[in-house]
Amino acid sequence: MTSLTQRSSGLVQRRTEASRNAADKDRPSGEEDDEPRRGDEQDEDDTGDSKETRLTLMEEVLLLGLKDREGYTSFWNDCISSGLRGCMLIELALRGRLQLEACGMRRKGLLARKVICKSDAPTGDVLLDEALKHIKDTQPPETVQSWIELLSGETWNPLKLHYQLRNVRERLAKNLVEKGVLTTEKQNFLLFDMTTHPLTNNNIKQRLIKKVQEAVLDKWVNDPHRMDKRLLALIFLAHSSDVLENAFAPLLDDQYDLAMKRVRQLLELEPEGESMKSNTNELLWAVVAAFTK
Repeated sequence: MTSLTQRSSGLVQRRTEASRNAADKDRPSGEEDDEPRRGDEQDEDDTGDSKETRLTLMEEVLLLGLKDREGYTSFWNDCISSGLRGCMLIELALRGRLQLEACGMRRKGLLARKVICKSDAPTGDVLLDEALKHIKDTQPPETVQSWIELLSGETWNPLKLHYQLRNVRERLAKNLVEKGVLTTEKQNFLLFDMTTHPLTNNNIKQRLIKKVQEAVLDKWVNDPHRMDKRLLALIFLAHSSDVLENAFAPLLDDQYDLAMKRVRQLLELEPEGESMKSNTNELLWAVVAAFTK
């Protein structure tokens, strides 16, 4: 009999009863099965670095911003660059690599606290590892706002230009090509040729759009601390990157109005107060503060 086990990465793997029995025979008699079942891995948090196909926050935001057929983001979108850098900081925080320094006796605000490297273990993602190395090697540490600007290259200090992560959108698009979500083409724009990445796997994008829609409609919980942290961050950063409305475009008018009303409720939250509640990620709320201040 074949059973399905759901991995934390969202992939479904098949395991046959025969393969389980074969594994049991190979195990010495009397030996306890100390390894967790694959189904139990759902409960692991995001500190695990699986090499399976799973979209990062940066890839999800870029995918929401890409035009399906044309394969590029809007030329008028000047927000997505800094938004993607915010995604990197939150992704690293959710994976247990970064945290904010302690607030101290005077209770420093989120935007005044420095970003600290909690672990420099490789993530398996080149962009994330590049950003992590910059943060780890920088002394004295910088704030969330500073890192968003430095990683984007938005600094007047020529000595800090080396912090800029270059060709981020192109590198993320190539990641999505490798994951079978996009393809690569060349398009001629009169004066120049441009590499584009049209959508090739519509199912993945539709699942992403549905996930965002349901978070503020059918599965709305009216409490950010009961929402999945990754999904909450996606909504905030998709809005900051000016791509969130792309997920709401297919909705009916009344659904669209309700979705945007609930997004505004999230945007009106006070990050300082929310970060003090239990089971929160302070760096996530610091990034939110940087974009909503």
